[in-house]
Amino acid sequence: MKSLPFPLAPEPDAETAERGRKLFAGQVEFLKGVVAMDGLPPADRAEVCFAGRSNVGKSSLINALTGRKALARASNTPGRTQEINYFTLGESHYLVDLPGYGYAEAPVAVVEKWQRLLKAYLSGRQTLRRAFVLIDTRHGVKPVDEEIMRLLDSAAVTFQAVLTKADKVREQDREKVLEQVRAALARHPAAFPDLVLTSSEKGDGITTLRAIVAGIA
Repeated sequence: MKSLPFPLAPEPDAETAERGRKLFAGQVEFLKGVVAMDGLPPADRAEVCFAGRSNVGKSSLINALTGRKALARASNTPGRTQEINYFTLGESHYLVDLPGYGYAEAPVAVVEKWQRLLKAYLSGRQTLRRAFVLIDTRHGVKPVDEEIMRLLDSAAVTFQAVLTKADKVREQDREKVLEQVRAALARHPAAFPDLVLTSSEKGDGITTLRAIVAGIA
């Protein structure tokens, strides 16, 4: 039987899962919000970032990963997160929450400023080990997602697709979305070969994603 391209990431073994649990159960703190490249903290540890269009569930996913209800501020207003928000994961990792993209509510000049900062960060941060690109399972990959993927390709930053809100989609419909996502990822050389299917509400995929982050040094 032919294996699918971009399969779902396997469940971690007990030891790997425990390493991920310990990392996220330890000290996780908001460090700072950055509005310009000269405000970035020292590049002294491994860094992973979370990118996604507005209202994809990024804040909810970060809160679910860390087990802290209000670490990342969720908002119903698209484009509310206007900074690159840095969190410390113990002393070994930075977890970075990037500004949401693909919103129409903010003024054009503000959007352009955010996009310039995003591009500068992705192409210029040497300690960035992986970007997690969040895709809403209800909608699949949209043109604005393709835009960020192309940017990651050009910056040579490995990115892994994380599907959010999986519990909102029936299983048979989910398969169609996964097919569309896989076809889209096949066009991007920087795409990591495994997908992660998550639900912040139900906890699906959280153990797997914690283990993946813990394994990135």
